[in-house]
Amino acid sequence: MSYDEVEIEDMDWNEELQAFTYPCPCGDLFQITKEDLAMGEEIAHCPSCSLYITVIYDPEDFQDDEDNKAPVLPAPIPA
Repeated sequence: MSYDEVEIEDMDWNEELQAFTYPCPCGDLFQITKEDLAMGEEIAHCPSCSLYITVIYDPEDFQDDEDNKAPVLPAPIPA
């Protein structure tokens, strides 16, 4: 079972890792690449422990992404 469900908008793009990241309770980062997302993968793993999260995203945002930039995500709407 997934540790948590996280929306892609709540994750950070890490240029060095070339991946979207989210803090893991162990102190490392959950990671998922654009290529993983383009293939329909929705699980971001932590490289330091056994936890993983389910990433909520629109797969269409990652289709035909030919350049190496992070996709433009909509700005959060203030509550």
